[in-house]
Amino acid sequence: MARHVALTLPNLLTYARILAVPAVVGCFYFEGNTARWIALAIFIAAAVTDFFDGYLARAWQQQSALGRMLDPIADKLLVSVCLLLLVARGDIGGWSLIAAIIILCREILVSGLREFLAELRVSVPVTKLAKWKTTVQLVALALLLAGPAGEEVLPGTELAGLVALWIAAVLTLYTGYDYFRAGIGHLIEE
Repeated sequence: MARHVALTLPNLLTYARILAVPAVVGCFYFEGNTARWIALAIFIAAAVTDFFDGYLARAWQQQSALGRMLDPIADKLLVSVCLLLLVARGDIGGWSLIAAIIILCREILVSGLREFLAELRVSVPVTKLAKWKTTVQLVALALLLAGPAGEEVLPGTELAGLVALWIAAVLTLYTGYDYFRAGIGHLIEE
């Protein structure tokens, strides 16, 4: 039975998203636009699995504890590693580094809060605004991953990516505050 749960299509999509992370990073060890386009394609495929794994798990009634644990981990790995990669490469720098830090800090803080609340058996549902935040984050990262290769096809790609990153950072602050406000009562009780 455990093997069956581990090998459902929704869980396989989550595993694929986790495996996409080192694949995206690996592309940046090669020079040229082709590597950027491959990284972008892998990233987009991984981002799409983020929608489908949850949707299929609910639609096919294949939700599992393993999937509930791995899905947010896969999401955070994809976003965090891509942010770090883009900072290391210089695609995110200057003042935009603050937006990346806001996003990373929120991911860590909300993960810690969710873990604490899970011990108390308190669930904090994902809001629609948090889903929009994730969408804007993924769009920003996609544009920034395309980087110079994207600029050749559509000038302004990098600027659009940085603007979307800042929008994601603002949404990140707001949704992070929302989660903290929802959990603060339980924190005070302790």
